[in-house]
Amino acid sequence: MSAPGLPLTIDAVREAVATLAGAIVDTPTISATALSGRLGCEVYLKLENLQFTGSFKDRGALVKLTTLDEAARRRGVIAMSAGNHAQGVAHHASRLGIPATIVMPSNTPFTKVVRTEELGATVVQQGENLDDCRDFVDEQVATRGLTLIHPYDDPAIMAGQGTIGLEMLAAVPQLDDLIVPIGGGGLISGIAVAAKALRPEIRITGVEAALYPSMSDAIAGVDRSYGGATIAEGIAVKRPGMLTRKVVAALVDEILLIEEAVLERAVQTLLTEQKLLAEGAGAAGIAALMAAPDRFAGRRVGVVICGGNIDARLLSSVLLRGLIREGRLVRLRVEIVDAPGTLAKISGLVGGRGANIVEVHHRRLFYELPVKRAEIDLIVETRDRRHVEAVTEALTAGGFPARILSEVDG
Repeated sequence: MSAPGLPLTIDAVREAVATLAGAIVDTPTISATALSGRLGCEVYLKLENLQFTGSFKDRGALVKLTTLDEAARRRGVIAMSAGNHAQGVAHHASRLGIPATIVMPSNTPFTKVVRTEELGATVVQQGENLDDCRDFVDEQVATRGLTLIHPYDDPAIMAGQGTIGLEMLAAVPQLDDLIVPIGGGGLISGIAVAAKALRPEIRITGVEAALYPSMSDAIAGVDRSYGGATIAEGIAVKRPGMLTRKVVAALVDEILLIEEAVLERAVQTLLTEQKLLAEGAGAAGIAALMAAPDRFAGRRVGVVICGGNIDARLLSSVLLRGLIREGRLVRLRVEIVDAPGTLAKISGLVGGRGANIVEVHHRRLFYELPVKRAEIDLIVETRDRRHVEAVTEALTAGGFPARILSEVDG
């Protein structure tokens, strides 16, 4: 299947394969047995989180940089990014001896600034968001002759990302579906051109964070503003590409909008069940499988795990919230008579049911309680929700009424 007038061809993607050969990580496409059993389809994962900089952005950045002539290389390049694109450009520009300036918002996490500088780029921080960076970038392009390396709306960038589609179909030619995250659209555009050229009947599904449905809206002709904190910041794009939206409109079969709770669970599920680390955007394809299982039931589904650069503190919160959601970590409030030996009795009841107390907090000073009574909050490690119920029942039967305080919607 092909559509006339698109800004990218399969030949350009094939040329990009030769450009990338030996210069990027040859990431595997693996059969995800654990996830397949859970999700009711054959799941195959393309592990772009294993690229040198932790994301697929290495591909497009390198292909674009190799298109520059010698004069442009001497002048240098510039990019706007607070994350994966910055690192991809910095890494390959340094390899090729091209001066690179990366413009980041002033509130970019320090670790990302340091990592980008370590990869060889000069980092300039401007404004509060990427939109605020644009005027400075335009000025640098005009006054210094720097070449802008756009994160997605460029045929060379799209061609580089499209090599993922060729590799996935080479590894698993019989795929029925491809699920690809959408931010600005460079990744899904390149993959769609490649995959539809080789296998016209393949179904391509895009995934956007529900807070940032910019590509869906662009194709539908809807113009509105977006915002909000999302775990999938890598696809939190307010304005998709003009070139990429043409490809998406022509070749992508459907775009699914995924809520934050499902994106969060997908990150946790990949790590705990498949032993793979993915950022929120990287797990978006798994989130789509979890949100719409009937759409993919019984089919052979390829999912692009597009990146693994997740903040350690955020990952810690995701995992702890996952334990709470599964009933493996619970907060109980227990009413007691404030007398010696009471806590020992409670510990015995909890331990007798095979649970483990992690933390204890007394609440004595709140005047809604009688002066000789108190409440204690217990953080308890348990096996599952049924185990939680057994522990609370044991406490209540032992004369210590208990109720569950911790819940995470999921």
